[in-house]
Amino acid sequence: MKLAVVGLQWGDEGKGKIVDYLAKDFDVNARYQGGANAGHTVRYKGEKVIFHQIPCGVLHQNITGIIGAGCVLDPRVLLEEIENLNKYDSEVKTRIKLSKFCHLIMPYHILIDEIREGTKQAIGTTKRGIGVAYEDKYARSGIRIGDLYNIDIFEKKLSLNISRKNLLLMDVYHAEPLSESEICDLYLKYAERLNHMVVDDARFLNEAIVSGKNILFEGAQGALLDIDFGTYPYVTASHTITASVGIGLGIPPYNIEQVLGVAKAYTTRVGQGPFPSEDSGELGRVLRESGAEFGSTTGRPRRCGSFDAALVRYAARINGVKEMVLTKLDVLSGLDKIRIATGYENADEFDPFVTDRLRPKYIEVNGFQENVSGARSPDDLPSKAKDYIKAIEEYTGLKIRYVSVGPEREAIVRM
Repeated sequence: MKLAVVGLQWGDEGKGKIVDYLAKDFDVNARYQGGANAGHTVRYKGEKVIFHQIPCGVLHQNITGIIGAGCVLDPRVLLEEIENLNKYDSEVKTRIKLSKFCHLIMPYHILIDEIREGTKQAIGTTKRGIGVAYEDKYARSGIRIGDLYNIDIFEKKLSLNISRKNLLLMDVYHAEPLSESEICDLYLKYAERLNHMVVDDARFLNEAIVSGKNILFEGAQGALLDIDFGTYPYVTASHTITASVGIGLGIPPYNIEQVLGVAKAYTTRVGQGPFPSEDSGELGRVLRESGAEFGSTTGRPRRCGSFDAALVRYAARINGVKEMVLTKLDVLSGLDKIRIATGYENADEFDPFVTDRLRPKYIEVNGFQENVSGARSPDDLPSKAKDYIKAIEEYTGLKIRYVSVGPEREAIVRM
């Protein structure tokens, strides 16, 4: 099986938990885009573990985790993640592979990101340097992991970048320049520590495919944050949709056999940007508090609102999704009525170009009072919870394959 797991909203849908749950049946877990802006949360042995760059399935000893060419990598964050995972499995670092084609996040990327987010042009990034690193990638001035192992090339590229970035920092942003020698020394030390992980990910994965390995492709962020098809400019800097798998890992797209979408039982968004079904009143507050809706990477409170079926239909279409996982159903317990945005009064379907002007049309279904966190089969769910699930299937046109009813790995109902 070659399965891609993608988000159908603005990220934070619970993809990390789903990847961790599914990984037991796979051999390889590959991230194909994004960087340390991701915050995928997994519960392991009763503890909360947050993954930023490492694929979420690596706590399963059968899994080899790949950080692919389509990602951007911050070595400091990666090494901190590995150190944290060592508490649970001291051999985890032997199962992590890094693409030699992956671009590096450098200190100047992070600094420029932080400065920009302090201006009126801020768009609500995580200030991790992700977008600035992708800018250099597409400007063909970036530095890749493989460059670290040819010192002459690395030093030449770094020198050129530092001279340009220091000019920008001093003349435009009126900031202090960065030290080329300090950055060079730091990244060459990183190179020594990362050397045993570096691979040609395209070769590794194509060989895995030929040998019949099961591969789980893990997306970061969500469809509505895609650089082309999301709510631009309030998007991430990479392609978050299924089509990015092949490009970000160097494999033919026909190797993606199935795509599983993930969406919350309500809608959230962190940072700036339009959000048609947002509720800034009591419902939004209840969802934020009950669902612990605070960013795993930044700690920022998430904006919350009703499930938007039209938005999910759009996301499913551009991802090729037929089946989905509905997460955080347990958060809705205790609501008397639950609203679903089925479409818009002023538009036939979701359109990223007019998202800020869309006026949702809602239906109401009866809420459920029972605690569903102990449910493990459809028979365990109250009838009104099942009615809500059926309504989402009806208005999205998607089959709900799994329902998540809590943060723990086993808190899953297979429908």
